[in-house]
Amino acid sequence: MEDKLIRDILKVVNSSNAPLETKEIEQKVKATRVKVLYRLTLLRGEGKIKGKFVGPGKGVWIWWSIKAFKEVKRG
Repeated sequence: MEDKLIRDILKVVNSSNAPLETKEIEQKVKATRVKVLYRLTLLRGEGKIKGKFVGPGKGVWIWWSIKAFKEVKRG
């Protein structure tokens, strides 16, 4: 399922050099938190982006490009 919101989210996440919180993405794509979080979760499940839940209680999700943190292989 690829719609305009998913394309906008991918553009925002992939153009960032640092992980973004859900709230930051929500503000940039101008959509509700529920819609953005749902699409982000779908994209994470499809392996198009990475995401992690951080923080206690209600917590915060952070999201980043799959290319953002490539492992460096050492000798």
